[in-house]
Amino acid sequence: MDAAPAVLSLAAVGRADVAVAGGKGANLGELVRAGIDVPPGFVVTTAAYRRVVAGLSPDAGDAALRAALGSIALPAGLAADIIRAYEELGGGPVAVRSSATAEDLPGAAFAGQQDTLLGVTGADALLDAVRACWASLWNERAVAYRARLRVDDSEVAIAVVVQRMVAADAAGVMFTADPVSGARDRIVIDASEGLGEAVVSGLVTPDHVVMTTAGVAESYTVGKNEVVFRSGADGSVARDPTAENRARDRLLSDGELRQLAAEGTRIQSLFGTPQDVEWAFSDGRLSILQARPMTALPIPQRLSRVRRLIGGVLSDYLSVRPYPLDMTTWVPHGPAGMMDDFIRGLGIDAHLDATMPEEDGIVVQFVPPRPRPTWRVLGLPLRVAHRIRRYDPAEWTDDPRYLAFVRARADLLAQDPAALSWRELLQLAERAMGLVDTVTSLRTAYLPGAGRALVVLRIELTRLGARRLMDGLIAGAPTHTQAGNDGLERLAALVRADPALADVLREPDAAVALGRVRTEPACAAFAAEFDAYLAEFGYRETASPVLISPPTWADRPEIVIGLISALAAHERDGEPDVATAARAELEALPALRDPRRRDRVLRHVDAARAAVAFREDSHTAFTRLAPALRRALIELGSRLVARGVIAEPFDVFHLRFEELAAVPDIETAPPGQLEALARLVRVRAAARERLAAVPMINHAAIFPRRRGAASDALVSGTPACAGQATGAVRVIRDFSEFGTLRSGEILVCPYTNPAWTPLFQRAAAVVVDTGGIGSHAAIVARENGIPAVMGTGSGTRVLVTGQRVRVDGTAGIVSTAWD
Repeated sequence: MDAAPAVLSLAAVGRADVAVAGGKGANLGELVRAGIDVPPGFVVTTAAYRRVVAGLSPDAGDAALRAALGSIALPAGLAADIIRAYEELGGGPVAVRSSATAEDLPGAAFAGQQDTLLGVTGADALLDAVRACWASLWNERAVAYRARLRVDDSEVAIAVVVQRMVAADAAGVMFTADPVSGARDRIVIDASEGLGEAVVSGLVTPDHVVMTTAGVAESYTVGKNEVVFRSGADGSVARDPTAENRARDRLLSDGELRQLAAEGTRIQSLFGTPQDVEWAFSDGRLSILQARPMTALPIPQRLSRVRRLIGGVLSDYLSVRPYPLDMTTWVPHGPAGMMDDFIRGLGIDAHLDATMPEEDGIVVQFVPPRPRPTWRVLGLPLRVAHRIRRYDPAEWTDDPRYLAFVRARADLLAQDPAALSWRELLQLAERAMGLVDTVTSLRTAYLPGAGRALVVLRIELTRLGARRLMDGLIAGAPTHTQAGNDGLERLAALVRADPALADVLREPDAAVALGRVRTEPACAAFAAEFDAYLAEFGYRETASPVLISPPTWADRPEIVIGLISALAAHERDGEPDVATAARAELEALPALRDPRRRDRVLRHVDAARAAVAFREDSHTAFTRLAPALRRALIELGSRLVARGVIAEPFDVFHLRFEELAAVPDIETAPPGQLEALARLVRVRAAARERLAAVPMINHAAIFPRRRGAASDALVSGTPACAGQATGAVRVIRDFSEFGTLRSGEILVCPYTNPAWTPLFQRAAAVVVDTGGIGSHAAIVARENGIPAVMGTGSGTRVLVTGQRVRVDGTAGIVSTAWD
């Protein structure tokens, strides 16, 4: 490699020359070879970089390398070669761009990680710019980015691209696929006057154009939300009359747009993948400044209404990308597997195992299932009728299967993983997963009766003209989840009643507060109550009930302390709860003055509440297995750490369960087998990191913007609980931020699960990126009587903490509050 020339023209390199010209230089050379108009230039190759860095100590550290390279003296011959190539360009201003060997590659763009210098003029300034680019390989952001992608620093070198500056009249960025929806039949262009750097850096609000790959402009926006025209498929143009006076402000003509679209399509065909292209127009001439593969591009999906509805509910449970160990333990054997078994029992094939396709062991995307009935659905009415007659949801805890399950679960939870052998740990995990089958059989048996109870109550209320009371009447059913929420309130009450304890919990750092609770004598009584609470409710998940990799409450007790602190800051008012108020209104109906009818309706209310309790508590029954399974898996990880296979116990989640089970005994496993496991972890961790910015859920496909939404709507979605509320937004993205919610704020979140329910007692309304009317958040919102909008797809991206908004849960929109 060191024998390679130090300076090469762009025409002398191509896509195969990344090792010599870096990603950016190689791509530009390929464009030149294809006859695409690229500003003339040359590459200071990686051979030149390696030559100058060879004399520096590799152990000097990032900062020392950066400083040394920024001022290093260039060998006379190298400096002369660079200056000669510059003079052959005609001198004058040039653009000097870093081009690392790990840059502008599929899945790892490294965009903005190294430096670019524009308008560099003169030989001395050029040499300084080259040194600056070399030094930027070792800046903090580039080093951190490589670490995230598991790119070895020793394997990276940097070239420098020097190109003649284009005196741009207009410039910008073109994406040959829609970066929001992932649609491959769209081209998106951002343009501004002058240099395109202003668009890339976000310094200006560019003109925004959406086109088809055929070169037909679908929309052209000047400034914010000012549509200048919208074209039809036949090329006809319909101007927006409210923006007619702005049409002359368009930066790009129809001909320039078509030229850009044609060039973008050509470049995409050249490289075979959607491209992120920087371009410039100068005196009517189009130049391509650089092209690289698009990263973080959603995978496009075309979904029917049914699949969007199903996807909206299921996506609520996929807040994080599953790990390989998730996909081979809790996903097939936990809630998702249970749901698949239940649906197949109804005679419907949903193939939930195909909803998360994997590549190289990593889940790529979520694909909403396409349910299809089988011949077994013909027998469904008889099966349902039999189960309704035989299984009363109010009596499910007396079922011998449940009693045996509880005993087996208690035995599993009592196991100390650290005292078990490798094989016993594997068996513990298998037993935990196998026990879920018992709860599946119970839910299959009792859910028909639960469904009947809810339907009967709705019919009764409809006859009474009181269907509006349905949600309130079944709210607050006595469940283990509700008991957990009540327990939090009791702990919060203890804090409010004790000024010294309240002072401890006002500590901003929840981990520090927890440490004080556990060590200060004045907090001893509260600490005992807190630990008892965790022993009972510490199984609750922090992210998703269908995954085993996220920590539980018991794993992250400091976050529970933060939640208690937030609850303690605002005492609940003394108004009756939703369930009490609804029951009082029901009993006051004139039609229920007849005692017999009144008793019958109230029995239906009690049966429906028992149905809700069964649904919730049967789910809780098997999720309480999760800590036993997770502890066993983490202990397997600890054994791998001890053998030097992985760096920390959690890394075990990069492996599949069958790969762990293939090791008879970790203590005697041969080095070759251990190295194979270590290699799998490294490869999958790097692949996962490269996919980190690629949305697993295509929100634009599952939650398309609602037609007919008010023009002033900031976001819109599915109405899930009627009513309106105004307040300040509080965006909470995960469990670690629970303690930030204040009473009366609008809770805006990406998803919810039972662990979020305490927040609903403080929020004025809830807005969720995912979910539908049957999702957990919608149900709990109705139980608490707060407006809810589900499936916005973009609420957490559009709305900002502190922003005052009005939530209309009846219309399903969120708009700016002007009061």
